[in-house]
Amino acid sequence: MLSRVAERLYWMSRYLERADNTARLINSITQVLLDLPLGVKFGWDILIKILGLDDLFLQHHSKANENNIVHFLIQEEKNPGSVVSCIRLARENSRTLREILPTEFWERVNGLYLYIQRNASGARHGRSQRYEILSQVVERRQSLVGLVTNSMSRDIAYQFIKLGQNLERADMMTRTVDVNSEVLLPEDPIIAVPTQERLWMATLTAISAYQMYRRQVGVHVYGKEAAHFLLNDPHFPRTTSYCLGEIEGCLAVLPDHEIPMKLTRSTYRRLELAPLGEKNSVTLHEYLDQIQEDLGAIHEAISRQYFYLYQTGTTP
Repeated sequence: MLSRVAERLYWMSRYLERADNTARLINSITQVLLDLPLGVKFGWDILIKILGLDDLFLQHHSKANENNIVHFLIQEEKNPGSVVSCIRLARENSRTLREILPTEFWERVNGLYLYIQRNASGARHGRSQRYEILSQVVERRQSLVGLVTNSMSRDIAYQFIKLGQNLERADMMTRTVDVNSEVLLPEDPIIAVPTQERLWMATLTAISAYQMYRRQVGVHVYGKEAAHFLLNDPHFPRTTSYCLGEIEGCLAVLPDHEIPMKLTRSTYRRLELAPLGEKNSVTLHEYLDQIQEDLGAIHEAISRQYFYLYQTGTTP
């Protein structure tokens, strides 16, 4: 397979996963804000900081309010991580891969692109309408995943699609956990405990993990147990641990995988030592930042080995 084809498959998958995860995260926070009692400090600016987009945001907006941040994360063309930008870039990559992907894939990804182009502006007209639009993005993206899973041979092309999906998903899961760790709860435990439970329930529901959490962990949702589930559960397909296992499986099929494989296993070992019992959220935040840096190193190793190996001086 040509390096440029492998890279486009990889990034097409990452862009679709990023659009899906961003839509889920916005919907999760929307639900959380409706349930928070007085005395709980949480703002939309936390979201852009966790996503690492605060500097870019301030270049285009003067106020970090809900309306501006939602526009930035959903519609802003100057933000390469917005839902609209990700879907547009995924569509452009898939357009050049029509001979590799299932026939219906192009039709569905193009349909998703046309849908978000027509409806993205409606996300600013109210939370309920925004929720419906983003839910449609998630559902349509899931149909693309199902199409790839059930209609593609498990060849090299499929492995690069899985690599992109799982690396993006692992990174976003650490950011999802990080968002909840940044919420300042009231000191009164009578208010703090049920508030924290509602926070994590909204997060688990947004990523379709609530029912599986109840089966694997328990009926009540507590911060430490929920964070451990989302980061370390080996069975649920959206956890960081599971994604690292999938990355390792993909790399095992690819040739010359020694460097990215070593980095993946090192990240897995670091993940097992997550300080989830710490009361200081700064400790967990710094730790999750390190996991994100590790995932970035895995991405760079994959890029250098499979996309830019013979292009000396080129930066991934």
